[in-house]
Amino acid sequence: MRLDKYLKVSRLIKRRTVANEACDAGRVTINGRPAKASAEVKAGDVLEIQFGNRDVKVRVKDVKETIHKEDASEMFEYL
Repeated sequence: MRLDKYLKVSRLIKRRTVANEACDAGRVTINGRPAKASAEVKAGDVLEIQFGNRDVKVRVKDVKETIHKEDASEMFEYL
């Protein structure tokens, strides 16, 4: 799955366009490497997202195309 879509589906970022902009600005990394919005995300990857003065680090547990809002937190775990 594309990185920008994963960020939206997992509800780490609310909108796909915002996720796309964050990737273009270099604020998202996959396994320690800067990632483009089109990068593939798979289970086991470690994502690091910079939100202003705060960093969020998560491990991808599952990749699903669609998911209910209340189940979105099951797609990743905070590190």
